[in-house]
Amino acid sequence: MRILYLLFAVLVLLFQAAPGSADPLFADTAECRSQGNFCRAGPCPPTFAALGSCHGGLLKCCSK
Repeated sequence: MRILYLLFAVLVLLFQAAPGSADPLFADTAECRSQGNFCRAGPCPPTFAALGSCHGGLLKCCSK
């Protein structure tokens, strides 16, 4: 029985998706990050400006 637990653990690790391989859920978030910007829930830091939105309009896209 112990071998089944080990086999199951190995199979889970083998079929696990690689990080970043899935399509982004929100196109605006992918666009913000592709330009080197970042998403933030609150207002952007003092030296940054809000250029757009992320996560379907829930967050702000901050850029220098």
